[in-house]
Parts: sequence; C-alpha cells; structure tokens
Amino acid sequence: MGKNTSTDQTDTEHKNDNQTTQYDSSRGYGSSYQPQPPPAQVSVSNSGTRAVTESESLARDIKEGNLSGYVGNGTTLTGEANFKMMLRVDGHLSGRVSSDDGTLIVGTNGQVDANIDVAVAVIHGAVNGDIVASQRLELGRAAKVNGNIQTPSLVIEQGALFEGSCRMMQQKADFEEKAQSAAAGASGSASTSESYDSEALDTSGMEAVSDTSSTDDSTDLSSYSDVAS
Repeated sequence: MGKNTSTDQTDTEHKNDNQTTQYDSSRGYGSSYQPQPPPAQVSVSNSGTRAVTESESLARDIKEGNLSGYVGNGTTLTGEANFKMMLRVDGHLSGRVSSDDGTLIVGTNGQVDANIDVAVAVIHGAVNGDIVASQRLELGRAAKVNGNIQTPSLVIEQGALFEGSCRMMQQKADFEEKAQSAAAGASGSASTSESYDSEALDTSGMEAVSDTSSTDDSTDLSSYSDVAS
C-alpha cells in the first residue's frame, strides 16, 4: 500500500504542475494583448481639429487687420464693396467689388454677381461678371466663372469652369513705368524746342551790320560811275 501511495502523490504533483503551466501561459497571453482604438474615432478627431484651425485662422486675420471684410455663409449683400486689404465671400454678394491693392477670396459656397476690379482674385465659388485682376487671378477646381477676365497672371486648376474671353495684360507697375518714361521723353523734347526758340530770339539783338555794308556799297558804286565818266 505504501508503494501505491507514493505513485498517487507523484501523479497528483504532475497534474498540479501542468495546471500551473497552463495558467501562467494564459496570463502571459492576456498581459500582452492591448486593444486598439477604432478608426472611426480617429477620423472624427481629425475633422474636429481642422474646423478649429480654420476658425482660429479667420479670427487671427480679423484681429491682425489682414481681413477687411467677411460675408458669411447664408448672408446676402447688395451694393458696392470697396476694401483695402482682403475680402472673403462665403455668402452672396451682388453689385460691384473694387480694390486698388486688395485681395478678393470667394469660397466654395460663395457667389458674387458683380464686376470685380481688384489686385488679386482667388475664386473657388461662382462669379457672374467681368474680372479685372491687376496682379494675379486664380481659379480653383470648384470655380465657376461666367464673364470676361483680364490679368497678367492666370492660374486655372483642373475642374474649373470658365465661360467668356480672356485678355492677358501687362502689370500695373510696368504700365505706369512705361507711361512715365513716355511723359519724360515728351517733356524733354518740349524743353529742347524752347531752347532753340530762345537762341533764335537772341540773334535779333545783333547790330545792323547789313545796313552799313549796303551804304558802303552804294558809295563805292557812285565813285565808280564818276571815274567812268
């Protein structure tokens, strides 16, 4: 009976060792597993960050004075808009838009029914009217322009719609420089002609030498006639 008791104890210890090994293995696998966040949550957080960045950028432009005016989505304005720095339109603007050195930005949801005369125009929405950009004109992929355009520099992205005529003109600075050069040349020729006139007037102050010579000639002729007689 003692022999059987030792054999039973050995079998019991072997079973306990196997159970302990299996338990440790299960704990090891459980500790190495770490759940990953779902992709949907990541995309939502990215979109939220992008919206905050756009609003902060717009607020910064307004605070620093870079943005002269803003027509928000759902807003409709009618009249003449004249600005200095930058005008952004995400709503509906009709009438006339002008700026000597400013930049006009029409957003994707923006619509402008007006003639535009600015330095730089960046169009991502709809424009019904003529556009004159003295420096640069950009048409984004979602732009829809119905009208004539004039600019020295034109950028059109694939997908933009444009119906009208296009005229590539010189930049305003080059045009003014050539105009000043032409005006300077005209003033120089006018001053030269005036100097010539003054010299002609100075010759009128000469003594009547021709009269004296004519008198001498008549005297000589009379003496010649006396000799001949």
